Amino acid sequence: MLITLEQVLSKDEVRQFRAHLDGADWEDGARSGGTLARTVKHNRQLDDSAELAHSLGNHIVRTLGAHALFVSAALPRKIYPPRFNRYDVGGGYGTHVDSAIMHVADSAMSVRTDLAATLFLSEPDEYSGGELEIEGQFGAQAIKLAAGDMVLYPASSLHRVAPVTAGARVASFFWVESLVGDDTARATLFDLDSAIQQLTPVLEASDARLLKLTNVYHNLVRRWATT
Repeated sequence: MLITLEQVLSKDEVRQFRAHLDGADWEDGARSGGTLARTVKHNRQLDDSAELAHSLGNHIVRTLGAHALFVSAALPRKIYPPRFNRYDVGGGYGTHVDSAIMHVADSAMSVRTDLAATLFLSEPDEYSGGELEIEGQFGAQAIKLAAGDMVLYPASSLHRVAPVTAGARVASFFWVESLVGDDTARATLFDLDSAIQQLTPVLEASDARLLKLTNVYHNLVRRWATT
């Protein structure tokens, strides 16, 4: 299941983020890649331990906690602290798959990477190339969103970032461990929750049909969730 979330950050928030990030110290992104991934990873990243990474990342996590669509789609249990990357001209990231388990540095926390997220911090007209290409059942889908928008997709997918040919692509990326690890089950719950949300404004809260659907939803969560 691939979902686009619009305006996770407002344009004003994006401007504030970029004011900090455009003057930040960036390091070679290959340092954080796995054995295979680092051979095809050509970008720069903000040091995960930097205070700027912590403060901006915490802002994203707080914002997502109040984002109804994200909560419905991800059913988050843990969120890996957001990272930040920059692709300049010639930068790109060849086809790779994310590690199944990510360990958070300087902590005992680990995250099973059920979902991956990319939050775009550059407008599409700021750079050429740089599309996030995600392989799925029906081929690869190229994603290039407005600044402040985010894409959420299965971390099990092969994916890549096309080479940047002009400008610079700045983004945040992270992973989510869901309460429901199975992607098909999670997609079913999302569809059911979406239907309930669409019916809620047009049916009385006491309507037996709405109550039955809500009961089914929560019973399925009980069946499939791990805590």
